[in-house]
Amino acid sequence: MSQLLAIDPEFEARCPPLTDEEYQQLEENILEEGLVLMPIIIWNNTIVDGHNRYKIAMANPGIEFRTHEKFFDSRYEALSWICKNQLGRRNLTPQQKKYLIGQRYKAEKEMHGGDRKSENVKSTDQNDPLISSSHVTRARIAEETHTSEGYVQRAEYYADGVDAAEEVLPGIRDDLLVGKYKPKETEVAAIARASPLDRKELAEQLRLTKDDKDKASATQSSGKHRRQDYQEIETAYEELKKQDKKVSEDDALDSLRAAVRTMIRVCNNFIENFPRLVTEQAYKHKLVEIMQEAKSYIKELEGDAK
Repeated sequence: MSQLLAIDPEFEARCPPLTDEEYQQLEENILEEGLVLMPIIIWNNTIVDGHNRYKIAMANPGIEFRTHEKFFDSRYEALSWICKNQLGRRNLTPQQKKYLIGQRYKAEKEMHGGDRKSENVKSTDQNDPLISSSHVTRARIAEETHTSEGYVQRAEYYADGVDAAEEVLPGIRDDLLVGKYKPKETEVAAIARASPLDRKELAEQLRLTKDDKDKASATQSSGKHRRQDYQEIETAYEELKKQDKKVSEDDALDSLRAAVRTMIRVCNNFIENFPRLVTEQAYKHKLVEIMQEAKSYIKELEGDAK
């Protein structure tokens, strides 16, 4: 009997929903095979990828599935992984891509938190400045997603607006992300900055056409304040667009530093969860052999630097 898994609403919300046709085709494929071919990815018995496959299996007794356990240091790392995994899909809408990049940025900022340089990294300068964690994270994500730092920042604003709209108008998130409604990004982003009392009305306006919005604006007593909200976010977006630029060499070095630290955390995570990697000589020999690649690469760089 297949195990019961937990579904986290926040994790599931980061996975773009299938269309009715896609879901039906997936269900037909699973029923035809008699089992779920792709494993469901879990963390602490909670699904991080495979929500639809799991629901289909649960709705059809006798359908078996396998699971594959992932190991994350925190909830934010799990959210980041989900976003990166979903960004690998080929059929994303522009809205889904922007939302996922924004959510990934938010999660990874929480992972790194603007702390000082890692205490494990020695510095010869006591006055060494703080690393701008947000800047490093933004630059790295921009490079990995082939966008810009400004785009990543705007994506965060957009994701915040989508979530704010979903809170007051459940269901609109999916409609926005599949492109059923196509309001200006600034109109979406402005919802998160509006007062709680105004958010539902603003969210409902995302469904309107331009002509409908013009008519509604003419009759709204609070239109002045709302236009001010829109103007503020429009100004912020324009400033971010001016900042769009290719990642510099210094940005790349900061990103590399973060990547190396991530690699070290991943290695430590594997060793912690699979202690035989270091306690048994056969495994330890293979582990050292794998890490020799990094050592050889460093030696090549040191040679080039001479």
